Amino acid sequence: MIPDLSDYKWIVPDIVWEIDEYIDLEKIRKALPNSEDLAKLAPDFDKIVESLSLLKDFFTTGSPGETAFRATDHGSEGDKHYRKVTDKEKIDQLQEELLHTQLKYQRILERLEKENKELRKLVLQKDDKGIHHRKLKKSLIDMYSEVLDVLSDYDASYNTQDHLPRVVVVGDQSAGKTSVLEMIAQARIFPRGSGEMMTRSPVKVTLSEGPHHVALFKDSSREFDLTKEEDLAALRHEIELRMRKNVKEGCTVSPETISLNVKGPGLQRMVLVDLPGVINTVTSGMAPDTKETIFSISKAYMQNPNAIILCIQDGSVDAERSIVTDLVSQMDPHGRRTIFVLTKVDLAEKNVASPSRIQQIIEGKLFPMKALGYFAVVTGKGNSSESIEAIREYEEEFFENSKLLKTSMLKAHQVTTRNLSLAVSDCFWKMVRESVEQQADSFKATRFNLETEWKNNYPRLRELDRNELFEKAKNEILDEVISLSQVTPKHWEEILQQSLWERVSTHVIENIYLPAAQTMNSGTFNTTVDIKLKQWTDKQLPNKAVEVAWETLQEEFSRFMTEPKGKEHDDIFDKLKEAVKEESIKRHKWNDFAEDSLRVIQHNALEDRSISDKQQWDAAIYFMEEALQARLKDTENTIENMIGPDWKKRWLYWKNRTQEQFVHNETKNELEKMLKCTEEHPAYLASDEITTVRKNLESRGVEVDPSLIKDTWHQVYRRHFLKTALNHCNLCRRGFYYYQRHFVDSELECNDVVLFWRIQRMLAITANTLRQQLTNTEVRRLEKNVKEVLEDFAEDSEKKVQLLTGKRVQLAEDLKKVREIQEKLDAFIEALHQEK
Repeated sequence: MIPDLSDYKWIVPDIVWEIDEYIDLEKIRKALPNSEDLAKLAPDFDKIVESLSLLKDFFTTGSPGETAFRATDHGSEGDKHYRKVTDKEKIDQLQEELLHTQLKYQRILERLEKENKELRKLVLQKDDKGIHHRKLKKSLIDMYSEVLDVLSDYDASYNTQDHLPRVVVVGDQSAGKTSVLEMIAQARIFPRGSGEMMTRSPVKVTLSEGPHHVALFKDSSREFDLTKEEDLAALRHEIELRMRKNVKEGCTVSPETISLNVKGPGLQRMVLVDLPGVINTVTSGMAPDTKETIFSISKAYMQNPNAIILCIQDGSVDAERSIVTDLVSQMDPHGRRTIFVLTKVDLAEKNVASPSRIQQIIEGKLFPMKALGYFAVVTGKGNSSESIEAIREYEEEFFENSKLLKTSMLKAHQVTTRNLSLAVSDCFWKMVRESVEQQADSFKATRFNLETEWKNNYPRLRELDRNELFEKAKNEILDEVISLSQVTPKHWEEILQQSLWERVSTHVIENIYLPAAQTMNSGTFNTTVDIKLKQWTDKQLPNKAVEVAWETLQEEFSRFMTEPKGKEHDDIFDKLKEAVKEESIKRHKWNDFAEDSLRVIQHNALEDRSISDKQQWDAAIYFMEEALQARLKDTENTIENMIGPDWKKRWLYWKNRTQEQFVHNETKNELEKMLKCTEEHPAYLASDEITTVRKNLESRGVEVDPSLIKDTWHQVYRRHFLKTALNHCNLCRRGFYYYQRHFVDSELECNDVVLFWRIQRMLAITANTLRQQLTNTEVRRLEKNVKEVLEDFAEDSEKKVQLLTGKRVQLAEDLKKVREIQEKLDAFIEALHQEK
């Protein structure tokens, strides 16, 4: 009765036709039962026919004569009773024989399947070792699973665009969903817990055939050997970690899918999705919206019109307490894609008073739900340490002795997870064949629309997705960092010297020069200067210099990163470049030993007082004049704000002085009169001088506070001092000759010029030292930091989505995904037709 397979030899690997070289088929044939043994197992059909004839005679209504005969034959009552009892016993005996025969055939079939499984495993192992020289193609289910993985990435919200079939496993919490899935996968792969929620996010399990029983995640190359307990424990732990990682803070479940591939000999090829168990009440420790979130996730998967719903119902609890059946009925009211599974039937048979109630559940009479098929399974004795083999043996033993089969409440094909697995796989592939080409056409249309939109909006640009754009931006950023090393030493030193002087000029003028200039002679001036310079160098100057160098490096780096590149500039990278710049600067730290070495260099530079030539002398005077003129300008602005607009501005711009400005102006005029009388007045006013000024102002009707007089005096005297210092600086232009003679026989003293020369030389030497440190060390370290930041960003998909945004990016991403999906679907359909 075996069909002729000669036309299909090209489908079967060559090694199958050469299998007799590796396996002793004659030995296997002898091990199989012969026709005589099989005949002994068959029931005695003659006896069955005879018994049925007796039953027919007994229950058939006879003629009137026969009726009369029976009415008058009172002596045969005992024979009739005996015959009834005998017939009942015969019927029971026949049913018993029929059941035993079915079970014997089932065991023979299982033994043959086991041998076939071993043979297939051997063939796959031979192919795996390279004995089979024909190149093996990727399995059909793996191709299909890849399509689903790409779809899940493309369409995270799982909208109606994705109508490809999956087997969606739904059920109440602790109904045995995960246990059923483990029996189908033939391994205890999921985390376990007593009564608590363990499935916290959807788990997509792709089952396929392979020589070894292994599992691996989509995003990992590690294989877990499912025949080893330590690998099983590691796999369960990894799944639990991934679930907890997917669940956001303040939530209990997550819609993000974990993708797992399970391969092994004899596994039925299909894709199943294990969903979190449906709950009735939110318990303590759960987020308030947990129930609604689980319903939302379940509906999202079940609303796919091609999804096969595997509805799991706990047989050990009252059917009326089930929540999931109502949910399934809403999503598939006609039951065209639902398979109903009753678990824990052993407990149900033990606890339920009426076995017919189980039959009503199995047949769907207690629910409004309709289904394609109804199954009853046993998933163990409730011990989490039970092996899959032990559970299968217990399941078979239970159904062998179960009243449900003996009384024909259940048919043999409706029980055991093995039969369930076969039925689900057949239904899955039937649905795939019916729907996959329609889905391929849908994605072709989507691709055409996206390509048309790109041509209309970006006709001159290449279609670069987010990853390709990131790589392009990465190269641009690294080129810009390398440009830092091309900055000339002169440019570095100029900007460093200028920035450092801007940072320290206030301290030099206010805390060193002005206090020293108030002294009476050159000896006291030099002593004051030396003490203050030493204190400054020991405490503040090196730190300020390093800060300036670091800020200068940041400014130059930012300039190279942000300045437009002309027509080649692409503003889509601006946000990414800014983020890379900020993160790189945040990570960069200046060399800790830089300050110590810089302190010694600066101290030695400030100790030197010998000006070697007239050019250096003139440069120092120019430097001093610039510094003093800048301070004088600031002081003039301060006084102007203090006294308000002068008569010219009041007439031209119609501005008036406030009362406070009027008082400041009168006070200034009075203090300037006092300065004209004593041009060499010290920096501070005496108490009697303050009183004199106040009384003079009061005599003119101006009420003034002593503190206001002091504030005004500080600015007036400062302006007077700076003007005097600038005049003295002008006189020192011809003082280099006297400096060389140490100002002997000369009334001219230019110690302030020497001070500014020392400061100027220290700035030049510091700028040179910092420039060497920048170009030799810090630029390279910054480049290393930039590379590390880019590598981190490259691995962070969320970061790339956040930094590379816009319609152009999203359109390119959609195009890439749709093309990938369409190509994989086309390849899958071609392979499906070949297999067919």
